[in-house]
Amino acid sequence: MTTIELTRFRVEPDRVADLLRARPAMLADFETDRAGFLGARLVRLPDDQWLDIVTWRSAEDFAASRAKGANLPGVAAFFAAIAELVSAEEGTEPDLPEN
Repeated sequence: MTTIELTRFRVEPDRVADLLRARPAMLADFETDRAGFLGARLVRLPDDQWLDIVTWRSAEDFAASRAKGANLPGVAAFFAAIAELVSAEEGTEPDLPEN
């Protein structure tokens, strides 16, 4: 089953531009360095909060990515713009029956 990572975090208003500038390099680093990375969506929420929705091939791929942390410059720059982690959750996308 596909694993979904849901990470909610807060970014200070004066760091939003840094976060958005760092995003393409972070995604490029994930594409080249993180096995099982399938894609990500970034959502802006109220109160200086953001939600990153990341799709992984498996829970094992997600765990391996977590273990790497901010190991590459693009990932490190993105993480550096984050002021506070609000929540982090992991779930699975159900396999729906075909009609």
